[in-house]
Amino acid sequence: MTTQIVILAAGMGSRLGRSLPKPLTELNDGRTIMQQQFDNIHAAFGRDVRVTIVVGYKLEHIVEAFPHAQFVYNEQYDQTNTSKSLLRALRASKDGGVLWMNGDVVFDPEALVRAGDLVAADRSFVCVNTAKVSDEEVKYTTDAEGFIQELSKTVEGGLGEAVGINFISRRDKAALVRRLDQVGDQDYFERGLEVAVAKDGVRLEPVDISDLYAVEIDFAEDLERANLFV
Repeated sequence: MTTQIVILAAGMGSRLGRSLPKPLTELNDGRTIMQQQFDNIHAAFGRDVRVTIVVGYKLEHIVEAFPHAQFVYNEQYDQTNTSKSLLRALRASKDGGVLWMNGDVVFDPEALVRAGDLVAADRSFVCVNTAKVSDEEVKYTTDAEGFIQELSKTVEGGLGEAVGINFISRRDKAALVRRLDQVGDQDYFERGLEVAVAKDGVRLEPVDISDLYAVEIDFAEDLERANLFV
């Protein structure tokens, strides 16, 4: 089955202070953040891969820039967080697992290549960076077997940070959909994953990409850092 990939791009991205949706922010190499993501996706999975973009804020600009993608609309983009955007995308997906990423992450193409074996094996995972653990980022801990146990911004003693690239297997997708439906409108999708781990026994593998770059663009200084890599 063709790999299904989702890019979450419904938010307003107000912290960066740009007029266009944040994924359309231009990088130093002339590409936008989302174009860099598409290039990475195609390099890892081929050009026939199914890519769905969850849109909301100023959606017409993203639709115009990526007319060959498929789209899911989060009409409550100004009232909800990524949990509800991902929920809409998973409900619209076909049978099989789904790889998804935040629409504001600039990352090394090798990250998806490295994750490809787990996608092919249909094993749920979260890409992580163990090189730093910042208070404002989503952090994680693991259980005795090495699977992710806690996953949130409030985790204490975190082993690293989630970088915003994730995969849910065909087997685990229904549980995640159910938990995303239950969590609060302002929750990040990581909350749905965390509850699915605790309540449904979902096993999430941490995929360490600490040796690769992955920068989530929230502020101008993040953009400056990302531009050092591209």
